[in-house]
Amino acid sequence: MSSVKDDTIKGVKWTAIERFGAQGIQFLLGLIMARLLTPEDYGTVGLLAIFIAISQTFIDSGFSTALIRKKEHVEEDFCTAFYFNIAISIICYVVLFFMAPYVAEFFHISILSPILRVQSITLVINSLMSVQVSRLTIALDFKGLAKRTLYTSIVSGLVGIYLAYIGWGVWALVAQTVLSSISNLFFIWVYCRWIPRKSFSIQSFRYLFSYGSKLLASGILHTVYTQLTPLIIGRYYTSKDLGEYSRGSQLASYPADITTGILGKVTFPILAKLQNDEERLVQVYRKYICITSMVIFFGCVLLCAIARPLVNIILTEKWANCVIFLQLFCFGSMFDHISKLNLNLLQVIGRSDLFFRLEVAKKAISITILLISVPYGVLAICVSKIIYVQIAIFLNTYYTGKLFNLGYLQQVKDFSGFLIKSILACVPAFVLAYLHFSDWVTLLVGVSSSLLLYCLILRKNEYWTEVVHLVKKQCFN
Repeated sequence: MSSVKDDTIKGVKWTAIERFGAQGIQFLLGLIMARLLTPEDYGTVGLLAIFIAISQTFIDSGFSTALIRKKEHVEEDFCTAFYFNIAISIICYVVLFFMAPYVAEFFHISILSPILRVQSITLVINSLMSVQVSRLTIALDFKGLAKRTLYTSIVSGLVGIYLAYIGWGVWALVAQTVLSSISNLFFIWVYCRWIPRKSFSIQSFRYLFSYGSKLLASGILHTVYTQLTPLIIGRYYTSKDLGEYSRGSQLASYPADITTGILGKVTFPILAKLQNDEERLVQVYRKYICITSMVIFFGCVLLCAIARPLVNIILTEKWANCVIFLQLFCFGSMFDHISKLNLNLLQVIGRSDLFFRLEVAKKAISITILLISVPYGVLAICVSKIIYVQIAIFLNTYYTGKLFNLGYLQQVKDFSGFLIKSILACVPAFVLAYLHFSDWVTLLVGVSSSLLLYCLILRKNEYWTEVVHLVKKQCFN
């Protein structure tokens, strides 16, 4: 267990630097851009997300996960994936280039055509580095990945702010995205120093595709579902509605994204090493569930409490309508990591077939709920997403219950205590917000008092004690 613990600590350390550093920088720079731009600008770019995301899913085709999971690698595996990614990315770019005018006509927004043609360039750029990123992940070189993210966040963020300041509007967001991909590519090629030296291998392709194809199908389903909502809002409502909806969703996802981003990158390659030792696999997995829940539940509940003063201060009142979306999405985001970790476990043991079955069932249910909610407004659409998250948890724990005796009730028992403690700890923040104190008082006093209370409540918890010990150890080292 010590080697697993050491690998986890090392990986978490640098992934935490990546997430807190990069996410923090992206968050701050993003706030500045949001103050310079309008909800309509963000909504316009958001309309194209589904086309970029689906293309990216095709380009990867599950090959990255297949490479990470494989126990013994040969050079032909990486070269085959590299050539495949480039070929598919070029095809996707050509398709989107000629589709662009029809997309603009569909949404009745003419500027979407040139935006899609420019932004699609990132597909080809990203395909040139996906294998290198997989190699760094396999080697658990999260230090390199952390440096890359910090570097690209600063470069693209500062340029984006400057362009927004001089009046580029929506094109500032497009330029930021393209520059981010270029910066990523430059850093990865300099840092990784890997270039393909072998030819395309049919044998390697068969292995990668046999595993990745199932993930490709489920990935397309997931991408279509996640991007279908913005597509519907943009088509039947306004780009302003989409901008406010997306901003609320983005802010609500930060606690979960940062935490699962730190542990998620680390857990998959580490759990993959334990796939033949079921007892240790389950033991490590349950610890990950508890630790992530301990952090995410508190972060989401606190964010819900301080939503209005936070938005007023950091985004200004022109974004006030996104507050209700932020609060509702907090209730969905706080449970999303449970689903992701359960699916991670299925991928670790190579059961991508079960992964695919779950995705088909969940997406059929979720799309039905979504379509029912559409006529009732954007707020109803938001509520439908929360309902889906709860259904997804129940379904995702079905196979882990069958395979590892780690079903829904057992996992609820593991994490429910942290939810109750998080709600109790955030009572001061809710009270201050309800009594309509000034935004700064509610934010500063609410956050500090709730955080202090949560630390006191958890002071004797074994997971809290272990995390605090590890943090102290890393800081002093």
